[in-house]
Amino acid sequence: MRDAVVVEAVRTPVGKGKPSGALHDIHPIDLMAESLSALIERTGIDPTVIDDVVGGCVTQASEQGQNITRAALLAAGFPEAVPGTTVDRQCGSSQQAVHFAAQGILAGAYDVVAVAGVESMSRVPMGTNVVGRQSMGERFEARYPDGLVPQGISAELIAARWQLPRARLDEFSASSHHKAAAAADDGLFAKELLTLPQLGVDETVRPGTSVETLSTLLPSFHSDEYARRFPQIDWSITAGNSSPLSDGSAALLLTTSEKAAELGLTPRARLHSFAVAGDDPLYMLTAIIPATRKVLERSGLSLSDIDLFEVNEAFAPVVLAWAHETGADLDRVNVHGGAIALGHSLGASGARIMTTLVHALEQRGARYGLQTMCEAGGLANATIIERI
Repeated sequence: MRDAVVVEAVRTPVGKGKPSGALHDIHPIDLMAESLSALIERTGIDPTVIDDVVGGCVTQASEQGQNITRAALLAAGFPEAVPGTTVDRQCGSSQQAVHFAAQGILAGAYDVVAVAGVESMSRVPMGTNVVGRQSMGERFEARYPDGLVPQGISAELIAARWQLPRARLDEFSASSHHKAAAAADDGLFAKELLTLPQLGVDETVRPGTSVETLSTLLPSFHSDEYARRFPQIDWSITAGNSSPLSDGSAALLLTTSEKAAELGLTPRARLHSFAVAGDDPLYMLTAIIPATRKVLERSGLSLSDIDLFEVNEAFAPVVLAWAHETGADLDRVNVHGGAIALGHSLGASGARIMTTLVHALEQRGARYGLQTMCEAGGLANATIIERI
């Protein structure tokens, strides 16, 4: 029976997603190419054996448009015969790319697939691909006559619904920075990171972050319009308990155990189970709850079987509401810090998080890891991997 395994996983450091950020001067095609090139350098394989490259990118416009994955694999020096395609599942784009690649391997359509993700939010600002769109169309607007809301308002609604006070959000966010800083100091990111001339460590981690400092920040999304529409909101979402705009890329090489042996590669983790779920698009970021339940049901595993969880920290209340509903132990969640500290380079984040999860499982001698990410539109992916 065929399986799908990870034989390599690598990422760039994450840079601040602003013109002053360390990675701003790198074209996003070149940024993705850095991770793809690292896969070849680390595995030593001949890239002609790669059946496809599946990449994730959210803002597919401007420098990130026209199938950036194909351009990046060519920039990385892959043979012209190697194809590539780009996926948009919003923030979970490169996690979905992992799903598509693994499903193709399990089905026998592929033997070797490179998966990658990229986002240069400093060069291609979020929303560039929807600028000028005046409506969602008559049928969508008939279903949602009051309209949907920006993600920050969705995060505020989650905090209100789950009664998560500002102090709890800031406490969680400070912890993310402390865990990420400790992991960096202990060298736990060393094997997953490729060093760039522009940046050798994650630029968004702030080791000195404190609850007291975070408490001084003003709410980022307050508006009179939404205050009237949602009087239950306490306005507690700030830049400090949200993920920062970021630049980065990551890549993984997937194959079968049999093909890995043929190529002289060592399987590191098996892609165990997959799920994708939808939920209320007004709350937008809560689908990780049904996605987690769905992937556990499909896997035949229970929550207690999972050693480590990676839940994307788009906003602090997203993870806290998920933990409340699932009963997961937060001590096993984002053990090396999450996106609030490490950054959220949109299309790269799914691959970045899986790269970190593969390495964390190895470092701890743990067996199962579960990764899930909220995505715009009320979507979420969930994946269970098993360390080999």
